[in-house]
Amino acid sequence: MRPWSKPLAGKLDEQTIESALLRGNPRGDPHVRPVYVYTPPRYDQSADRYPSVYVLHGWTGQVDMWRNRSSLRPTAIELFDELFEQGASPAILVFVDAWTSWGGSQYLDSPALGPYHSYLCNEIVPWVDARYRTKAHRDHRAITGKSSGGYGAMVTAMLRPDLFGALVTHSGDALFELCYARGFAESVRALRDEYGGSYAAFLADHGARPALSKPSDFTLLSDWSMAACYSADADGTVQLPYDLATGELRPDVWARWLDKDPVRLARTHREALRSMRGVYVDAGRRDDWFLDLAAEAFHREVRSAGVKEVFFELFDARHTQVEYRYPGALRWIVDRIR
Repeated sequence: MRPWSKPLAGKLDEQTIESALLRGNPRGDPHVRPVYVYTPPRYDQSADRYPSVYVLHGWTGQVDMWRNRSSLRPTAIELFDELFEQGASPAILVFVDAWTSWGGSQYLDSPALGPYHSYLCNEIVPWVDARYRTKAHRDHRAITGKSSGGYGAMVTAMLRPDLFGALVTHSGDALFELCYARGFAESVRALRDEYGGSYAAFLADHGARPALSKPSDFTLLSDWSMAACYSADADGTVQLPYDLATGELRPDVWARWLDKDPVRLARTHREALRSMRGVYVDAGRRDDWFLDLAAEAFHREVRSAGVKEVFFELFDARHTQVEYRYPGALRWIVDRIR
């Protein structure tokens, strides 16, 4: 344990990419995006090609938050670097930014937010392969993330098995009836008591003050953000999955959410899952959004699909401060794609 960072054994390139796909997105969010690319120790002294792992941040995250330090703990980038410095099989790490002004994109294409799935798959992957000595084949490319980043890892690997041959999900969003629907009643009460039942009033208020500064902000913004990802109409209109006065589910809209639940997607993308060289799933047993149960359900579908190399573990933790799990998962997945 040390109080300050030390020079990395590897190298972190802070780059930017100008996205044609995100230009003119519905939210007016930046189309010039940061992307961090970590190359392992001795990369510059070698002509070797390396497997690559794409690292996805969680909801409300942005790429520079990988530098954040919690009290008495190293940063995630330091943990990854120490892993390779200590002799783990080397890999190139790509830290992807999918921030939006509504908190995140779930790494999906959305008519309300923009084509973030296509941005990742069709712009960032070829951009990295053209500039770094990657092994540019799906068998040597993995994707990892935690929370909404874990959701992105699960879904992206299932939708694009031609690009990604392995995945890691830490406490990834799944089993939507537990991780999301349990909070809908809280949102309806907050809308009624604080905003006259109006989401427009909430969004206007939230945008006029420090973000997430009221107790009800998190659940209200989360519901709206996820609806923008899962159930926006083709014209960009965001459809909420519940009645704003009673909280009753709107079955047609809720079905659109469930169509994007990784547990349900796993049942219709069994061949894509079966093609994975490795699937790593973990979560804290006391996860605040019951994502330990979601991990159990997704793991069950992975096994049912016939994936040969699977790691699954529930450990003693809640949803946050689980970055110490990342290096072991990275070592495990790199050994499957090296």
